[in-house]
Amino acid sequence: MLTKTIEFKSKYGRKVKILEVPVMKKDNPRYLRVNLRLHQFITKIINQNEPKTIFSFREHLKRTTKWSEYEEIYQSDELKNNA
Repeated sequence: MLTKTIEFKSKYGRKVKILEVPVMKKDNPRYLRVNLRLHQFITKIINQNEPKTIFSFREHLKRTTKWSEYEEIYQSDELKNNA
């Protein structure tokens, strides 16, 4: 599973980093659900004024989704022959 990092400035002027955002193709059935949750997470971060600047989207999904859904999103294909 490929992940990306998102960086932006909040409305209070602090630099915010969101780690471990899954990269999905648009035809993936979970693409829309992950995008909606990411949008909600970013909105929540922008509106709060706390000193924390680095957030993990993976940890957020662990806390807010069912375990089966979390595993479907972050499933990793096993590599054959340790390749």
